[in-house]
Formats: sequence, structure tokens, C-alpha cells
Amino acid sequence: MRKLLFVVLGTLIFTSCDEHLVASDTTAIQGAWDKENEIQFSLPQMDSLENYHLFLNVRNTNDYPFNNLYLIVSMDFPFGKTITDTLEYRMANPDGSWLGNGIGGVKENKLWYKENVAFFEPGNYQLRISQAVRNNGEVGGVSQLQGITDVGYSIEKASK
Repeated sequence: MRKLLFVVLGTLIFTSCDEHLVASDTTAIQGAWDKENEIQFSLPQMDSLENYHLFLNVRNTNDYPFNNLYLIVSMDFPFGKTITDTLEYRMANPDGSWLGNGIGGVKENKLWYKENVAFFEPGNYQLRISQAVRNNGEVGGVSQLQGITDVGYSIEKASK
């Protein structure tokens, strides 16, 4: 009986954490993230009457050599409009400890992308993500970014 209680409680805890989650997808990065490698996602159809929060999900290891992460994120709308953002996220504290969640050498980072978004246009939305990390004093950027293992997105229903 006690074992059944723990299973039921565990199930409730884990499912309640994702009650607002509508969609998510992740792409694994093999080796290093090449600056020319743009990761693309096709977003599922969303209810045009709802508002959503969009997040970027990034996993990093201890091999990631920077304390921040620069991303260029573009959303292509069904009728041809594109919105592009250059975003900076802090990945580590000043003492070098990682900000993400996780045990061991891999940390999961759930990073805000956009909040209270409504998908008014019917059709397919595309999300494109590329890294734009640069070393201090260099213009060209890091061609092979080490330590990022996965990049993805998640969409959650905004609370009313």
C-alpha cells in the first residue's frame, strides 16, 4: 500500500509540472555546434484564441567554455513575415557554477524567448536557432562551439 502511495504521488508531481506544456522538441548536437548550423523546428498548429509562452531549451556540459550564450532566433510566420532576435543568456554564476538544472556534468536551461504570444495567422510557423558566440576582441565568432549537447523549444499555455 505504501509503495502504491509513492507511485501515485510521484506521478501527480511529475504530471502537474507540465500541465501548461503544449509542445516541445529538441535536436541533439553531435560534437560541436558549428556557427553555420541553423537548427530548425516546425511548430505545431496553435489555438489562435490562446496566448502562449515560448522557451528555448539548451543543455550544456562542463565543456562549455563561456559564462553566457548568444543566440540568433528567427520565427517565420505563415504569410511571409520573419521576426529575428539576437539574444544573450547568462549560463553561469560569477563563481563559475552553472545556472541550469541537473545532476552531474549536464545542465538543462529553460530560457525565456517570448511571452504572451498569440498565433493569429493560420498555417505553419518555423523557428530557427543559431549560435552567435564570440571571443572577446574577435569579430568572426566561435566557429565550433563546444559543450552544447541539445537545443530545443517548448511552448506553454499562458496562465489567465
